Amino acid sequence: MTTDQRTITNPGTLHDPAAFGYSHAVSAPGELVFIAGQYASDGTGAPVPGDFAAQVELSLGNLRHALEGVGLGFEHVVRLGSYVVDHDPGKLEVLGKALHAAFGERLPAQTLSGVAALALPGMLFEIDAVAVRPAA
Repeated sequence: MTTDQRTITNPGTLHDPAAFGYSHAVSAPGELVFIAGQYASDGTGAPVPGDFAAQVELSLGNLRHALEGVGLGFEHVVRLGSYVVDHDPGKLEVLGKALHAAFGERLPAQTLSGVAALALPGMLFEIDAVAVRPAA
């Protein structure tokens, strides 16, 4: 999208979700693109050790690379799915700050799931996305 064609809706009848790093609803014209879960991994796919904040940053970097691989960027993302091992409010604050840094004030819709474990040992965070390729 050369201009931001996403419509973000946060109804006044619901709480303001921005402090938590998401919007209630996002719509956009065009083709849907699904990005698989990205995590803090090296070039071989092995998890990179680190604390939660470091894993969030690397995961978002990998998400950016996946989006760039299909000619898109964070501005095209309309929905995120976040998976947090042993979720607690401190992790929510870390994630919210990282999402604001990546998306600014145009936050995608998001569902966060606290989980006991992820696919590989050492993974603390994973994020997937739905983006919209602009209509031609």
